Amino acid sequence: MNAAAETAASPSRGGRPSREAALQLGAHILDAATELLLDQGYGATSIEAVAARAGVSKRTFYHRFADKPALVRAVVSRLVDGVRPPAGYTLGVDNDLGAGLRMLGMQLIGAALSPRILALHRLIVAESHRFPELLDAAALSGGRTEVVRLIIARLQHAVDGLGGAEAEFAAQQFLQLVVSLPQLRALGIGEAMTPEERARWVAQSVALLLGGLAGLRTAAAPAG
Repeated sequence: MNAAAETAASPSRGGRPSREAALQLGAHILDAATELLLDQGYGATSIEAVAARAGVSKRTFYHRFADKPALVRAVVSRLVDGVRPPAGYTLGVDNDLGAGLRMLGMQLIGAALSPRILALHRLIVAESHRFPELLDAAALSGGRTEVVRLIIARLQHAVDGLGGAEAEFAAQQFLQLVVSLPQLRALGIGEAMTPEERARWVAQSVALLLGGLAGLRTAAAPAG
């Protein structure tokens, strides 16, 4: 067992690890699992390899994670949690809608282009057809759903008469528009965007969304 694991697993005076030590050990295992998953892929990452990298026994591992899918869900959840908007983020309900969307758009690009999220995206694209539990883990993390709900709430607050279905359509399209091409370019399909290009891309995406809302409401209105 390495020094970090020994420290995390050290027992309290009652003979069992303290709550803090148990949490530290769980985080240490997740650190090891994250490194292996992102470096070697899902198929090549075994529970034995994770336990060895973390310097713990398999018994200790199974005390914290029921199986490999449970471990991967925890890894993906922690990665997504690291790039979520801060708690209580509201897109500036009392401020300009465009300014709030531009701020969110820059945060979304920053999250999507972070090295570990790019590595996770590569992993899911490369191996999810063989290991659907990767897609399950990404879905259960709730990252996209949370952002879509945030945008829906802000749009409906700002735009009178915008229905739920139309707001969800606009939110999904905005998220796709802001993130997809910059992320593809960061992954090597084209030249990566400069910070100035990212800011311009977000501003244009927001302008397109705001300009299209009136047409969206018209298209959704009942005929007659």
